[in-house]
Parts: sequence; C-alpha cells; structure tokens
Amino acid sequence: MVLLLTFLCLVLLVIVVIQIGRVSEMAGLIRGEEDVQNDSNYWNSRMGMVFMVLFLFATIASAYYYKNYMLGYGPHEAASLHGVAMDQLFNVTLFFTGIVFVLTQIVLFWFAYKYRGVEGKKALHISHDNKLELVWTAIPAVVMAILVIFGLNTWNEIMQDVGPDEDFVELEMTGYQFGWIARYPGSDGVLGSRDYRQTSGTNPLGQVWEDPANHDDIHANEIVLPVNKKVKVRLTARDVLHSFFLPHFRVKMDCVPGTPTFFVFTPTVTTEEYRQNLSKYPEYQVLEDPDDPSSRMLWETFNYELACAELCGTGHASMRMIVRVVEEHEYEQWLETQSSYYLTSIRGGDQDPFKGIDIEIDPIGEASDEDGSENKVSDSSEEIGFEENVDEDTEEVFSELMQ
Repeated sequence: MVLLLTFLCLVLLVIVVIQIGRVSEMAGLIRGEEDVQNDSNYWNSRMGMVFMVLFLFATIASAYYYKNYMLGYGPHEAASLHGVAMDQLFNVTLFFTGIVFVLTQIVLFWFAYKYRGVEGKKALHISHDNKLELVWTAIPAVVMAILVIFGLNTWNEIMQDVGPDEDFVELEMTGYQFGWIARYPGSDGVLGSRDYRQTSGTNPLGQVWEDPANHDDIHANEIVLPVNKKVKVRLTARDVLHSFFLPHFRVKMDCVPGTPTFFVFTPTVTTEEYRQNLSKYPEYQVLEDPDDPSSRMLWETFNYELACAELCGTGHASMRMIVRVVEEHEYEQWLETQSSYYLTSIRGGDQDPFKGIDIEIDPIGEASDEDGSENKVSDSSEEIGFEENVDEDTEEVFSELMQ
C-alpha cells in the first residue's frame, strides 16, 4: 500500500510539473517571448544570489558543527606523533582551498546576477586579457607550490623506516575477506617466514613451521600497543585489496596481495587518556543507550578502532578490530598472557613437522616422543637445518616477503 501511494504521488508530481510548463508556455504566447525571458532572467539572477548566501552559510555552519566528528578538531585531535604534522598539512590546505571556494562561489553567482539578460543591453566580447590571465595563473601556481612543498616535507617525515638500533614494537596485519589477523613476534622478537602455498584452515597465514621463528609467534584478537613507543606495522592481504585505517592515529596504508607494505607511527595517547579527554565535551556526556538509565556514559565506551578503508566485498563493513593503547608495563603484562599459535593450534598435529620430536619451545615436562625417548632438537634454524627442509623456490618467497 505504501509503495502504491508513493508511486501515485510521483505520478501526480510529474503531472503538476508538466502543467506548470504548459502554463508558462501559454503565458509566453500571451505576453510575448521577450517579456517572459526578461522576467525569468530577473528572478533567476536574484534567486541565485539568495541561494549563494544560504549555500555558503549552510556549508560553513555544517563544517563548524561537525568539526569535532569529521574534521579532526576538538576531542579528536591526532593521537600519534606524526598525526600532528598531518593535521597541520590539512589545516594549511583547508585554509587556501577554503578561500578559493568562497571567492569562486561569490564570483559565480555575482556574474550571473550582474550580467543577466536585460532588454537593450548588448554583450561585450573580450578575446583575451593578458593582465587578468597572468594574475589567475600566477596566484594558483604559487599556492600550489606552497602546498606541494609542505606536503612533500610532511610525507618524507612520515614515511621514514625505523633505524637499525631503534627500540620499537613490530606486528604484522593481514587483511582477508572479511577480517584481520594480527601477528606479534614472540620472545625472539622475530616474525617467522610465510609461504602462501602453505595456507590452510589451520594455518591461515601460511606460516612455515620448519622455521623456528614461527614457533613463538602470537595471533591476537585485538591490537595492543604501548604508548610513546614506535610501532612498525607490516601489512599484507590474503585475497583482495584492503586498506589498514586507524583514523585517530592518522594512519592509512593499502594492504596489497603479494606486495608487503609497512607503516611506522608512534601512539601518544592511551585509550584511557582519550576517554578522559572525551568526557570534557558535552556531546559525550550522554548515556550510551538513552533507553537504559544503567548504561555507561558514551565517553566510557570509546575504543580506538581499526577499519578497512577499501571496499572489498559484501562484508566490508565487518572488517573492524579493537585497538588498545596502554602504558609500557601494561603492554608487557598483556604480552605475557598471550600464547604461541604454534603451541596451541599446530604442535603435535598433522601439520607439525616436529611431531614426536622435542624442541626448545615445548613446555617443560611435556616434550617427549611417543616411545619416551628424548629426541631433543634445538630451536634454531642452523641446527634443525631449516634451509635444507625448504625448497629453493619457497626460500626465495620467504626472503622477498620478509624484506
């Protein structure tokens, strides 16, 4: 019934528009085409000026109203070290482009008003104006040069890699339809090798279990980072193009299948500090659920969040993961509670190349083969012959992926 009424309303609207057109046509025949055209020019030019004022007011007012939500001002200033430079670049760009936007809209509608068709007026043809052309070429060129230079300096500052002796946290993020896999190195601080040909239901990243560096790697269901410490995120995708997006940290980098990328940033605000900052703003001093008086305040529910910023399929919106920024000691405590994926999901199974053989990562008292003998294998690539257990093509893939 609702669809039928909607359809009838649309039909009625079309009929009304057609009838208005016919009435205007008849009025033109009665009054004369020239009078109708002059009258139309008069009203259109004035209504254009009214529209310009309302349009500019609505644009500026809406930008101011949503600045805390969409433009990174107020409580949502950058929570990373490089994010400050990103916001400065945004502000400089917004300043120049904002001036150009307002001026061009005023000139556009003013010209439509001033040079409207009026009876007795003749248009003046100007083939060119060297002075005017010089001005409107030189000014944009100077502004663009400033923006490009400022942008390049910011880009070079942001895209630096970590130094060889720097203390940093490393993790690997792999996007897939439709989720993320977060992998942290274990106590050895090294991420193990991968081979996409070994990807399976129980080995979602294609980790090479012959490589002992994989034995202590951790698969986490959230991203936990220490505050004020550099983080290097290795990025890749398992199927289609994804995009690693942390809006509060001003981090965005594509995850490309077969082409590993990385991003380095330093979080500067813990999750709890961010919540406390939000609590100072009235828009967050409301209940999470207005219908439930016992629910928490909106600022208390805040969490940093990882999202996919590349449309990757029907489940794109579900590619989200919680990000927690904590103090250094809290990060270390969290890390100690995490378990090796190899020990919890692979060890002793059919995919375990060391099934029935003791290796160093085995918990004390649980490492023995089936007949009780002590076949101890050192957990190092030299002693277990990692290079000999992997064919040359696979080893070449590993070296390329881990560079």
